[in-house]
Amino acid sequence: MGGQKPEKTKKRICIGILAHVDAGKTTLSEGLLYLCGEIRKLGRVDHGDAFLDTYELERERGITIFSKQARLKTEEMEITLLDTPGHVDFSAEMERTLQVLDYAILVINGMDGVQSHTMTLWRLLERYEIPVFLFVNKMDQQGTDHDALLRDLRKRLNENCMDFACLTEDNSERAVGDDKTESMKSGTDTSEDLDDLMENLAMCEEELLETYLETGEVAHREICRLIVQRKVFPCWFGSALKMQGVQEFLQGLESYTMERAYPREFGARVFKIARDPQGVRLTYLKITGGDLKVKTILDEEKIDQIRIYSGSKYELVQEVSAGDICTVTGLTKTHPGQGLGTEQESVLPVLEPVLNYQIILPEGCDVHEMLKKLKQLEEEEPQLHIVWDSVLGEIHAQLMGEVQIEILKSMIWERFHVAVEFGAGSIVYKETIAEPVIGVGHFEPLRHYAEVQLLIEPGEPGSGCQFFTACSEDVLARNWQRLILTHLEEKEHLGVLTGSALTDVQITLLTGRAHAKHTEGGDFRQATYRAVRQGLKKAKSILLEPYYEFRLEVPAEMIGRAMSDVQKMQGKFNPPETDGDMAVLTGMAAVSSMRDYQKEVISYTGGRGRLFCNLKGYAPCRNQEELVMASGYDSERDLENPTGSVFCAHGAGFVVPWDQVENYKHLDCGADAEKLAQDTENWYEIPEQETSTESFTGMPAGGQNRTGSGKGRKGQKGLSYSGSYEEEQELQAIFERTFGAVKKERFTPSRTVGRTSESTVRYRAGKPRREEYLLVDGYNIIFAWEELRELAKENIHAACDKLMDILSNYQGYRKCTLILVFDAYKVEGHAEEVIPYHNIFVVYTKEAETADQYIEKTVHRIGRQYQVTVATSDGLEQVIIMGQGAHRISAMGLKKEIEDAEKAGKQEWKARRQSSKTYLFDQVSEELSARLEKIRMGQEEL
Repeated sequence: MGGQKPEKTKKRICIGILAHVDAGKTTLSEGLLYLCGEIRKLGRVDHGDAFLDTYELERERGITIFSKQARLKTEEMEITLLDTPGHVDFSAEMERTLQVLDYAILVINGMDGVQSHTMTLWRLLERYEIPVFLFVNKMDQQGTDHDALLRDLRKRLNENCMDFACLTEDNSERAVGDDKTESMKSGTDTSEDLDDLMENLAMCEEELLETYLETGEVAHREICRLIVQRKVFPCWFGSALKMQGVQEFLQGLESYTMERAYPREFGARVFKIARDPQGVRLTYLKITGGDLKVKTILDEEKIDQIRIYSGSKYELVQEVSAGDICTVTGLTKTHPGQGLGTEQESVLPVLEPVLNYQIILPEGCDVHEMLKKLKQLEEEEPQLHIVWDSVLGEIHAQLMGEVQIEILKSMIWERFHVAVEFGAGSIVYKETIAEPVIGVGHFEPLRHYAEVQLLIEPGEPGSGCQFFTACSEDVLARNWQRLILTHLEEKEHLGVLTGSALTDVQITLLTGRAHAKHTEGGDFRQATYRAVRQGLKKAKSILLEPYYEFRLEVPAEMIGRAMSDVQKMQGKFNPPETDGDMAVLTGMAAVSSMRDYQKEVISYTGGRGRLFCNLKGYAPCRNQEELVMASGYDSERDLENPTGSVFCAHGAGFVVPWDQVENYKHLDCGADAEKLAQDTENWYEIPEQETSTESFTGMPAGGQNRTGSGKGRKGQKGLSYSGSYEEEQELQAIFERTFGAVKKERFTPSRTVGRTSESTVRYRAGKPRREEYLLVDGYNIIFAWEELRELAKENIHAACDKLMDILSNYQGYRKCTLILVFDAYKVEGHAEEVIPYHNIFVVYTKEAETADQYIEKTVHRIGRQYQVTVATSDGLEQVIIMGQGAHRISAMGLKKEIEDAEKAGKQEWKARRQSSKTYLFDQVSEELSARLEKIRMGQEEL
């Protein structure tokens, strides 16, 4: 097999296809492949001959387990189609694929409508900001209702779900012409449906509506833009099995998709790891910038092959470019979500397993050898979390459900020829802390030395574990600080209640010490781990359990039974709704309570009831003491996670228990940090009788911020700008009524969230200090101030320069760090620039990043450590800013601030000038003063 890089003559689109299980996703893929000439015969899932069901177990079960890739070509474009699993047990595989898509196809079962897992998929697509095309399948079956389904889509997904069938039937030539500026007219030869569609499209934007009312048309390019911006979600209805509506759907994809623009510098994202039948390790990549050639060195490893897969077959190429999906060999250290080149590490997945199973090995099987093999599977399937219990000598796996167990058993037998069984499943718990604490770790056996002191704080719910440093390089060198952060990130830290994974904490390096001769890297690893454990032993720990968000549909006469059951589970539910002869109950309940409830629902409703569950997040357990006792975990006997420290005396090391380490430590982290750990109020509130939805920790979301229910610092004062915010209190009240309390500054040292690289340490020298930041949305201010707006009409650069001068003068009065942000997102290949201008900083954003996005990112990073104010009149932006803990000021409010500051400055200058004047008459005697006055008046001569 061999080949050259494909010619770039057509637009290239990467599309993922998603659906709830049994919606017909793979069947629709077969139809698209058939229409594009990629296959000669339509395969069927139930016949076991579908083109994309390449795994034997998929053919047997009739479900998609692993994401697959296929290549389709039409006259105008080349599609890379990624078929993802539909079953909820394999949703993590689907979520990883989302991060490399340009568009998504969401398939809806016309018989069932929008289901619970469909809502989960929709939220994920919204989170990753992926434009969506919808195909409502199985419309050939009796009982389906087009209008009812469209209403359901608009009600439960988005009100801008629109039927595009009229644009891809008789009127399709209007949308598919070579001239993409051709407009869609609502006059001649169009149906009433087309008129309605054009009007609905125009109403998505105020400016577009004005144009439509003037011209009676909506341009093709505007429709494409609305889809890309997720303001419109085109829908088609048909039957994939009978090829009804599939041709029109393909025409819609061809007409209403646009190729993305990519930077010139190389970047790629890893979204999957697998092995081919010969055992060769495969890394699946989306090229997000530049080119990649065979023999290229990435992370000190060489690319041996570049494969382009379509189904189970592949083609070897010598080079791929931005936008391509490819598979490479030769890389052994990659992992899903990893960024290569300029690409950043992806965010943590939202979906994660909540059930824990013991893997029971057959007699005579080497448990340690099997652990290594299972770790290999974990590398390919990160959702399969393999855990070694050293105390019991058992291997455990954290999974999504029972279907995944069957698949895993089959994979282990096929790969390693070992027949394993799984024990009874248990709930995956997590632990966090209720208040800040300082942990001390010391490791000093003979000829070794390291001490680390960490501040461990409660993090925002759903934030996972985040690591920072506030230690000066004068105290501990940068390389040691980087090493400590690496050790914090490399391990899953365990709590001290049940040994469950630690989550929702922020760990900050306060201070540390190394020895010039005796310190080695491993010494800081030991000291760091012990500092975390010692801090957790002192802290007030909280056990968290997972909760389901459920939707229960039962016959109306049985709703009382359903409500009673949820109350027994100590769950919470909303008032029931009726849907014909069925009643719908939505709410949330603990996974431990609702885990086996599906069977009970089917039993008491005679098969008419349906229960849909999605993981909502983690919340504090009600029966914490009972669960801790039942776990039997003893943190003092966990030899792999020691809580004490090792000190040295008389030439020998000795162990000091965790509760005595403070008496032996060599460093003092400072009174400020000690006081912070003592005075800060609890972040988590443990519910006594009922679980508040505000106390939930959402699923981990990487760098994304989530607003929780924690309390702020005692006695916290407002920002200095508050005097001129006419609407600040009102907006604050509205926000808190809607979204809950806003949490302000939690710890004062500057800290930057992110993975540590070799060249970066998240660090700011010196003691914790308070700083004031003002971020200004440049173009928003220019077009809000009349004098700058008029100047911008003549010369936008002159308006920018004038604003920079105005803000430079203003900074001289305010003495704050002032950052002026201008959009440069339309400049192809533009990298982010930060330019000092006199006493302020001017930022030009990178390509595809708006000023709003840059400001939100910056506020998220520093908004809880410093006094931050953002000047903008963007209403949505103001709400987001307030949610991040910062203050806001409108464009006109900033103008008034500047005018008041200048006025006050001038008055102050005049006062100083007046007070500094010296008069001659004030310095002489009265007699000489009188004589000089006569001389001045001409009454006397000198």
